[in-house]
Amino acid sequence: MTIYRFLTGPDDASFCHRVTEALSKGWSLYGSPSLTFDAAQGRSICGQAITKDVFGVAYDKDMKLGEQ
Repeated sequence: MTIYRFLTGPDDASFCHRVTEALSKGWSLYGSPSLTFDAAQGRSICGQAITKDVFGVAYDKDMKLGEQ
């Protein structure tokens, strides 16, 4: 089964650390990152899709994808 997540957050070091942590746990980048500007908060927001192939696990809508 392939699982999918979309990480979002302010364009800062903490976002980069979240993506790096996911990559170190076997996730792969999926597509290009996205960037938008939140005018209300005056900051840029990043987004990055990631996927991971897991074996021996059946999909369940209640599963916590980040824990796979």
